[in-house]
This record gives sequence, C-alpha cells and structure tokens, in this order.
Amino acid sequence: MDISSWDGTISLAEFHVAARALVEKWKRVSSASPPWSWVSCPKQPWVASHEVSVEGYLSLENIILVSIKEEHDELLSFPQKEETSCSDKEESIDIATLVQSQSDRDEICYYDLHIVYSASYRVPVLYFRVYYSDGEPLEFEDIKKHLPAHSAKTLLDSKWTFITQEEHPYLKRPWYKLHPCGTGEWMKLLFQGDVSLARNGAAIEVYLISWLSFVGQVVGLRIPYEMLNQL
Repeated sequence: MDISSWDGTISLAEFHVAARALVEKWKRVSSASPPWSWVSCPKQPWVASHEVSVEGYLSLENIILVSIKEEHDELLSFPQKEETSCSDKEESIDIATLVQSQSDRDEICYYDLHIVYSASYRVPVLYFRVYYSDGEPLEFEDIKKHLPAHSAKTLLDSKWTFITQEEHPYLKRPWYKLHPCGTGEWMKLLFQGDVSLARNGAAIEVYLISWLSFVGQVVGLRIPYEMLNQL
C-alpha cells in the first residue's frame, strides 16, 4: 500500500495475514525459541461475516523474560502445539523458556503474552499477565519491578494510560494490556522511516514483526535479530 496515504492501521483480515507471517517467520528464524501460536475462538459479534472465517489471537505463554541487564538472551524451549483453541486454554504451568528472572523476591515469574486485534483502534494490542510458579498472579506494583528500566520510567509519567487492566476480549478475565492509543501514528512513522518500505509501500506481512520489535521491549521480549534483519 502507499505509505503516504496510509494511517498506520490495518484491517482484521490484514491482521490475520500479518499473524500468519509472524508465526511462520518466528518458527523459521528462531526454531529454538518457544513458538507463537494461533488460538482459534468463536467469532465476535462485531466481526463481519465476509472479513474472516476464523477468529482468534496470537499466543506466547509460560515464558520467563530475560532481565534487561542480562547479556545473554538465548531461549530454551520444550515442544508446544502450534495451534490451539479457546476451549483448550488451561491455567497450567509448563516451563517454555528458561532464563534468569530479575525478581526482587528471587522467584521465577512467568509471562503469558497475547496479541489481539482491536476493532476500535484497528491495530494489534499486547495483552499480558505475570504469575509465580504456583500460579499466583503478581500485583501491578510487583509487575513494575520486573519491567525493563525504560518501561518503569514511562510508567512513572503515564501509569494507567500506558498499561491498563481490562477484561481479555476472548478469555473474559482481567489481563493487563498496553494501551493502543497512538499505535497507528507511530507505525506510520516507523514505515516511513524505512527507505525500502517508503519506496515500495507497506508490506502487511511485516507489520506485526515491526510492531512487536517495539512493543515487546516494554515487557522485556526481545525479537530475534534475524527477523528484523530480514524485514
């Protein structure tokens, strides 16, 4: 698409295209890391029948995110299913990633990350939750201790406009999410700053990879360099 007239948002159908591209490229480039998977769910009332045939979201669960101070970010994983459904979701604790935590309590904390499409903002939204090995969820004040330094600083300035707790649109339980306000604007600027994309137009297939390379940093998720190098 022509970036000069693009507002930085994507349609639901384009989100599905970008989601498939992220799953496939992550698996190809970072096969040793826990894989992103697509979770199929019943179609939401706001989804037009002609837009998509299957509704859902991207999921990366039971991971321990590397400390921002750590120099090594290699991820060790166990086999996981590549595709599941909402009915299959359980509150089990299966170690998917083994790296050092930066918890003040010296306890391992696990992250569940979901990428959900927002019909209101027409952009992807990162939902997440953090919990200890016994399944006990962390309070927001404890979560802040685990966030990278730059994210913690941003929270001091914007707090609940930056990270909010809302009902997960599919699981119907309280999850934290990064507020999507402004996502379209900075995605447009991001693509405009890439000479190749500015010249050839925005490729929907790389939208989520580019988006996640910035949004993931908020919670300490690092995108494999090879994925960014091949955009």
